[in-house]
Amino acid sequence: MINLQLKDFQQQTVDFLLEKTIEQHKQQQIIVKSPTGSGKTIILISYIENYLLNYPNTIFCWFTVGKGDLEEQSKEKMERFSPTLPTGNITDVLNQGFECGTTYFINWKTITKKGNLALKDSERKNIKQHIADAHRNNKQFIVIIDEEHLNNTAKANDIIDAINANYEIRVSATPAQNKKAVFYEIDEVDVINEGLITRAMYINKDLNAETMENIQTETTLLLKKANEIRKEIATAYLQENEDIRPLVLIQFPNLNDELIEFVEKQLADMGYTYENKLVAKWMSEENTQDKQRKSKKLGKINVGEVHSKDSVTHNNAEPVFLLFKQALATGWDCPRAKVLVKLRENMSETFEIQTLGRLRRMPNAKHYGRDILDCSYLYTFDEDYKNEVTGNHLGAEYKRVVLKDEPKGIELKKELRDKDADFGDESAVRKQLFSFIKEKYKLTDDSKENERRFENQGFKLHSYLEAHYLEGRFETLKKIQEEAAHYQGKSMQYGVNTHDHGLYLRHHIDSLKKYTGLSYEKTRQLLEIYFLKDAGEPKFKLLHLSLKNFYAFIINNVNKFKTLFMDFTSFSSKAQHNLNLGDYNQIRLEKFSIPIEEMYPIDSLAKEKKLLDRNVYHDYNFAMIAGILRSTSERLFERSCEQNSNVKYVYKNGDSGQNYLSIVYTTQFGKQRLFFPDYIVQTQDGATWLLETKGGEQANGQDKNIDKHAKVKFNALQDFCQKHGYKFGFIRDKDGELYLNNTEYVDDMSDERWQPLEHHI
Repeated sequence: MINLQLKDFQQQTVDFLLEKTIEQHKQQQIIVKSPTGSGKTIILISYIENYLLNYPNTIFCWFTVGKGDLEEQSKEKMERFSPTLPTGNITDVLNQGFECGTTYFINWKTITKKGNLALKDSERKNIKQHIADAHRNNKQFIVIIDEEHLNNTAKANDIIDAINANYEIRVSATPAQNKKAVFYEIDEVDVINEGLITRAMYINKDLNAETMENIQTETTLLLKKANEIRKEIATAYLQENEDIRPLVLIQFPNLNDELIEFVEKQLADMGYTYENKLVAKWMSEENTQDKQRKSKKLGKINVGEVHSKDSVTHNNAEPVFLLFKQALATGWDCPRAKVLVKLRENMSETFEIQTLGRLRRMPNAKHYGRDILDCSYLYTFDEDYKNEVTGNHLGAEYKRVVLKDEPKGIELKKELRDKDADFGDESAVRKQLFSFIKEKYKLTDDSKENERRFENQGFKLHSYLEAHYLEGRFETLKKIQEEAAHYQGKSMQYGVNTHDHGLYLRHHIDSLKKYTGLSYEKTRQLLEIYFLKDAGEPKFKLLHLSLKNFYAFIINNVNKFKTLFMDFTSFSSKAQHNLNLGDYNQIRLEKFSIPIEEMYPIDSLAKEKKLLDRNVYHDYNFAMIAGILRSTSERLFERSCEQNSNVKYVYKNGDSGQNYLSIVYTTQFGKQRLFFPDYIVQTQDGATWLLETKGGEQANGQDKNIDKHAKVKFNALQDFCQKHGYKFGFIRDKDGELYLNNTEYVDDMSDERWQPLEHHI
C-alpha cells in the first residue's frame, strides 16, 4: 500500500473517486478542484492503487502539461510512494503498447506538438494504432488529466476521444466548467488546517514605497525586501533545528535580457552569483514573442534534474535565488520556495494569482506556530490580480447540422470592408472629436480654466505618474482576488522620465487603439493636437501641457479616455453619413448563401430537445438555444418563430468570419467595422427579414442592452435593407414579450417605436 498516511480530506477525495468510478455509475467525466499544495498527486496515486485492487486489468493514462517536467515528477512520486505499481511513459507505449495494470505518464507536448513521433505514420506503430490494438483486446482505460484547464485543444481532445476511457478524471486548481461532469472541490481551508500549505500570504510586507524613479529602482527595492525576509525565514528555520534553505523566486514578465542582467548585477552586489551556487536560473522560450527577442539568457544554471542530488527543489539545496519566467507557474514542486518577487517590464501588468500556489507548500507538511515560517511572501508592484482564465464554454459540446434543400436557393447580399480603408477624412475626424470633447466636458477657449473643468470631471492633472500596490495578509487566494477588486491599494508616485516611460506611454496609447480603430501613430497624433503644447493647430488646443505633463495626463487617465472614445464612436445618429470619406472607404458587395454545414454548441443536459422545424438546418433543436448558449431575447425569438405560421425559415447568423452575412458601419473615427445581424428570416409571402436582437428592459425599466453602438448599427442595417429590398428590425425583450423597432432607434422601450413583434411578422 502507499507509503504515506493520507490526511482526512485526501482520503475523502480518494473515497469519492472510487465511489464514482464503480461500474454502475454512468457519468464518465469527474472534475476535482484541488488547491495547489493539497497533494493531488498523492491522492491520485492512492486512488489508482485502490482501484487496481478491484480492477487489476485497467490501464491508466496520466496526462500532464507541457511545462516543468511534471510527468517525470508525478512518475517519480508513484515509484517512490507506491513502488509495486507498474509505470511507463510515451516511449514505453510506442515500443510495447499498453499493458494492463500500468500507469502511463504522458506529457501533452509529446503527442500534440507539431512533428512529434507519437502520431507519425512509420514502420513503428503510433499511439493511435496502439490505442486501437488495446481496444481490439478489450482493454479498459481510465484517463487522468492533470492541470486539465491548460490543454483543451483539438489535438488533445482527439487523443482522449480515441482512448474512449471508461472514466476521465480531470484535476486542477482552476478547472474549466462542464455541466456534464461530476464536480468535487477540496476546501482550501481543510488543506491549511492539515498543515500542508501556509496559513496566509503576505503581499508587499513592510514595503513602504512612496516615490519611485523607474522600473530599475522598483526592482532594486523588491529584491532588497525579498532578501531581508529570506534571511528572517532562514534564521527561524535554524531556531527550529530545520535543515531548510528558503528560496526566493524571481519571476520575469518575458525574456528581457536587459532586465535579467540588471537583476543579476544587483544580486552579485549583494553577494549572490551563479559561480558561488547561490543563484539559479531557468529561462525558456514559451511563445512567439519570446522567440522574436532572440534572448541570450536561455537555459538552466544550478537547477539540476528532478531526480538528481543537486536539484534546486531539495530543502537544503544551495541556491537561494531562482530566476525564471512563466514556465514554473505550472506543475513545479519546490516546498522551500517561500518568497516570490514578480517583476514587470512596464507599469500595467497583471499578476496571475495562480502563481502563488508555488509558494504555499510547507516543506515538512506542518505548521510551526510562527508567522514567519507559516506564511509565504509576495513582492510586486503589479496592480491587477486575477485567477487564470477558464472559459465557461471550454467543455461545451458541438453538433454538426446540415442545410435543408430548399434554403440552399436563398441568396442575399453582404458587405465587406475595403482592405485599404484607413482613417478617411482626417480633418473631419479631428473637428468632430474636438467638438465632442469640448461639449461633453463643457470646455472653454481658456486652457487654465479647462484644467479645472477636466479635474471636476475626475481627470488627474499631475506632474507625476500615479500608481498603487496591494499590501496585506491574506488567508486564501480567493481573498486576494476579492481584496484586489475592491481596494485601490497604497499609492505611489513616479517622476516622469520621457525616456524611461516612453514604452509605458506607447502601451497605454496602444490600449486606446481598440476604441479608436486607428493606428498608434494617429491615435497619439490626435491626443497631441488637443493636449500637448506647440503640437498641431492652436484652434484645436484644449490644454497646453508640457511633454512630461502630457505623458502623465494620458497615462494617469487612460481609463477615462477609453470611456470618452467609446462614447464618441457611438454618439452619432447617422455616423455613416457624418464624415466625408471620399474614396477612402469603398464598401465591397458580395453574394451570401447560407453555409451548407454548421457547428452549433449544444446543451446535452437540456430537458427539451424537440426539433425547431422552421430552422434552415436539419436536426436543429431546443438544446441549441438552452441556458447560456443564447441570450433571453434570442431564445424567446427562436421559440416565437417556431410557433409562427407566417415564418417559413429561420437562420442564426454567425458573429464573425467571411462565411456569414455582414454589414459595414463606420465609426466617428472614420473606421469601417463589420456588424453581423443575428437572424435571417424568410416569411411565407417571400419577404426576407434581417433582424438583430439586443438586451431589453427589466421590470424596473433598467436597460439590459450593453451595446453602445446599437444606434449606429441600427442605421447601418436600415440603410442596407432599404438599398437591397429587405425588411429589418431590432428586437428586444420586456416582461417576457418581444418588441420590434424598424423606424428610428431609441433606448426607451416605452416609446411607441417599439411595437409587439407579432405586429410585424
